[in-house]
Amino acid sequence: MNARKAIVLITAVVTWAALLLQLYLIIGKMTSEGATTLAAIWRFFGFFTILSNIAVAVVASLMVVKTVSARTRLCAVSAITFVGIVYSVALRATWQPEGWQAVADHLLHDATPILFVVAWLSSDHGTLRWRDAGWAIVAPVAYCIYALARGANDSWYAYWFLDPTKLNAPRMIGSIAALSVSFIILALAFIAIDRRLAR
Repeated sequence: MNARKAIVLITAVVTWAALLLQLYLIIGKMTSEGATTLAAIWRFFGFFTILSNIAVAVVASLMVVKTVSARTRLCAVSAITFVGIVYSVALRATWQPEGWQAVADHLLHDATPILFVVAWLSSDHGTLRWRDAGWAIVAPVAYCIYALARGANDSWYAYWFLDPTKLNAPRMIGSIAALSVSFIILALAFIAIDRRLAR
């Protein structure tokens, strides 16, 4: 196995392990508080962090055995890098996880983004176009719609910056717009790196 395959395989294994650990922890915590296992699983799938890590786990697993399109890799690397940046800037200071929760937290928000960026850098480059940034923005926009619809149904919001009970309409729109613009800039940065590496 060459170095490229090895880093992709490590990324896939670490990401799947982090996801399973976080699922186990959230089920244990919520059921101990009286919630059902189904409710805990539903909560698990409410986080952009989890959905982005799932995307990375799937893409990395596929990269071990086959060629994955550059556009798909761009969407995954943009999403997971966004997770790492936003968590560090806006969320890390809001709680202090301990024990296994701290392990899961660091794996999902720190290890996986770094590993997948390295895996992405080691992949083939040169086929991305600037317009591909438009595809990368689909996931976060879809998530905003999904998160708001979930919250309207069960009054739970994964992130304070997408919580209409904490932000008024103008601030909510501004928050979504800022996140979308930031995501596009990030995707464009990866496309620029891709084009540079291809030379």
